[in-house]
Amino acid sequence: MTTFLILLAGMALMLALVVAVQRFARFPAQRPADYAAMEPAFDIRQHLSGPIACEGVIYGPMGRVTSRFTAKMHGTWDGDSGTLAEHFRYDSGTTQDREWRLTLQSGGRIRAEADDLVGRGEGTQKGAAVQLRYTIRLPDSAGGHALDVTDWLYLVDDKTIVNRSQFRKFGIKVAELVATMRKVDP
Repeated sequence: MTTFLILLAGMALMLALVVAVQRFARFPAQRPADYAAMEPAFDIRQHLSGPIACEGVIYGPMGRVTSRFTAKMHGTWDGDSGTLAEHFRYDSGTTQDREWRLTLQSGGRIRAEADDLVGRGEGTQKGAAVQLRYTIRLPDSAGGHALDVTDWLYLVDDKTIVNRSQFRKFGIKVAELVATMRKVDP
């Protein structure tokens, strides 16, 4: 019985360690304040405005590329309210359109809405980064699942943004996206 209790305690300790590492030392551990001092400062009204070209990959739960895509985006702003229209073309030949409705609020907070979100997204811009959190409903052709998403947009320079997103179901990472977004001269 003692051996069983020691084994059980060891397993509980390992589980607690894995949860702690996931929460405090990896992607989910980032906070907007971590990027507050980084320059140039990210202003979604400026950096998500006009035509934007995007290329990226989506990784599955085992870390292998499952899809590649390009996208054409176009952002328009009226004060602190804007839209970001996205048109994706995947390596499978399928396309997808989304229109984000974004509102910049006090303190760099962001409210995000789109037709395929469950509820609304919330985020923060601080320093050279933007974080958005939301729940997205996949199309029926992709299973129709609702996934919790954390997006990080990192401003590299005035024309380049790197996007890293993780998609989770019941807290377990099921996909990751990495993309580059570049402003296109009109």
